[in-house]
Amino acid sequence: MPDTMATPSTTQRVALVTGASQGIGREIALQLAAAGIAVAAAARNREALEALAAEIAAAGGQALACPLDVTQEAEIAAVLAAANSHFGRVDILVNNAGVTRDQLALRMRREDWDTVLATNLTAAFLCSKAVLPGMIRQRWGRIVNIASVVGQTGNPGQANYVASKAGLIGLTKSLALEVASRQVTVNAVAPGFIATAMTAGLGGKAGEKLIERIPLGRIGSPADVAAAVLFLVSGGAAYITGQTLAVNGGLYLG
Repeated sequence: MPDTMATPSTTQRVALVTGASQGIGREIALQLAAAGIAVAAAARNREALEALAAEIAAAGGQALACPLDVTQEAEIAAVLAAANSHFGRVDILVNNAGVTRDQLALRMRREDWDTVLATNLTAAFLCSKAVLPGMIRQRWGRIVNIASVVGQTGNPGQANYVASKAGLIGLTKSLALEVASRQVTVNAVAPGFIATAMTAGLGGKAGEKLIERIPLGRIGSPADVAAAVLFLVSGGAAYITGQTLAVNGGLYLG
């Protein structure tokens, strides 16, 4: 069962963040909590989630640790039920959970294709479908999908990952059109190269060549991405929907 911290006030916004146990997702959860938003933090790593929830609580925020495999629809339903029970509702969804299984397309196993699409794209659809009825009823909601610059540019050796992230951008546009009349916005953030576990191996000459391609001259940080998410769920972004916000240091100006 999810592990609870303090219950928020009735006026406080509530966010469900998937893939919240590390990297970008963890930073998103921390920044949302610091902004006064209660956070249901979801991922498969219970221990990491509990540590995150404790950190948020120690800083005066509210958090709910929700162990979740986003590829399992029944688990998504259970986490949403727990968040609704504890917080009363879910106003914000951040679809951040993602995996990679890199290989050239000619050598890629069907299993690796299916795993990446199920985690990165299908799960975002299922989570969105789960939260939308509540958002539509209250006539307010924010969904932010974490896509990727490679979903805009393509990338050799990542046909599965690229397809999933390009699919997220398309999903974002379609959902935005479907729910705009109910004052629910749906946007995407497309990070470039960000300093996370996924990019930890980009050191030495490979890392130097990569940085040379980035006009701002550095790898991004999880905080850069989280700041974009925080903006998109804020009142300042109320008239923005169906858009993809690039956080890539100028790497791709699409």
